Amino acid sequence: MTTTPTPVGTVPHAGADTDGTRRRVLALVASDGPVTAGDLARTLRLTSAAVRRHLACLEQDGTIAVHDAGPAGGQARRGRPARRYVVSTAGQAELGGEDVELATQVMRYLRRTAGDQAVAEFAAERNDAVVRRYAPRLTGTDPHERAAQLADLLAADGYAASVRPVAGPRVPTVQLCQGHCPVQHAAEDFPELCEAEADAFARLLGTHVQRLATLAGGAHACVTNVPLAPTTPAGRSRGTQEGTR
Repeated sequence: MTTTPTPVGTVPHAGADTDGTRRRVLALVASDGPVTAGDLARTLRLTSAAVRRHLACLEQDGTIAVHDAGPAGGQARRGRPARRYVVSTAGQAELGGEDVELATQVMRYLRRTAGDQAVAEFAAERNDAVVRRYAPRLTGTDPHERAAQLADLLAADGYAASVRPVAGPRVPTVQLCQGHCPVQHAAEDFPELCEAEADAFARLLGTHVQRLATLAGGAHACVTNVPLAPTTPAGRSRGTQEGTR
């Protein structure tokens, strides 16, 4: 018996490849969240009813949760607002990542035997390697284009990254969002990993960046503010991190 292969890019109908579709829903919630069922349905080219069935199962499993950001602009709105979903802590674990339990044990040993400075140096060296790997592939000539390229590279490495515009600030700004972090569990105990990553982003983008929130600190995503006007020469910028833990 032979089967006709599915053309590349074809989205399966609702009910086909349920596990695969459900995992795609979870991955999209990670990269695009907070996101509604309607948004997901448009992206996946499925019916809203089919997407809601997947969301209900994921919510029941505890891998996603409804995001409560409060009324927009601090004012109540008429009607029932659309439910927006984010990935839960359990969902982050299901998305997978490095062997973080072993990594955390090693870093605890490093801190115990060599001190905090050794942990900071390890985090910096780890992200120096990221800079060396990513830098040749960031060909954009302005921070916005480079931020989009960086998000693509991070997404390919499992960080569910995207770039989102920010309305309102005097200085044009975008936010680099990471809906998943393969080393989140380790970063919960070792914020040096987050600090070194923010510094690597600044070096790669050639502008001062500011980390606003982290998954390790309990947020639904790691969020980094990226001003679109370079503030220092490329390769010499440093990232900062607010108290998000």
